[in-house]
This record gives sequence, structure tokens and C-alpha cells, in this order.
Amino acid sequence: MVLSQEATITDAERPGASEQLWSVFEFARRYRLAKREENRLLMLYGPTASLHVLLANAQRHSLIS
Repeated sequence: MVLSQEATITDAERPGASEQLWSVFEFARRYRLAKREENRLLMLYGPTASLHVLLANAQRHSLIS
């Protein structure tokens, strides 16, 4: 019997939510970031980055003054 490679990966080895790579474009759309902020994240990290990094570095500007 042959086990698939995925079946041999333990839960500890699976990437967590913070280690998942996200598209910066999708992240900006989902979190309603301004185009300027999306461009800043693209310059910093390229087209993909981990969710943890994006959440820690994204800045949302309040529309309420």
C-alpha cells in the first residue's frame, strides 16, 4: 500500500493560517484597503506575502474625523 505524500504530513508540519501566502491584491480587496496602501504593500512584499505579515503591516485610514 502506498501512502500519499499529503497523508504523511503531521498537523505540526502543516502551514498555519499566518503562514499561508496571500495575494496582496486579494488581501487589499478583502480588507478594503486604499489603492495607495495596496501599492505600498506591493512595493514592500511583492505580489504575495504571509497573512501574518500583511495583517501586521496594513494600515487603514479612518473615514471618520
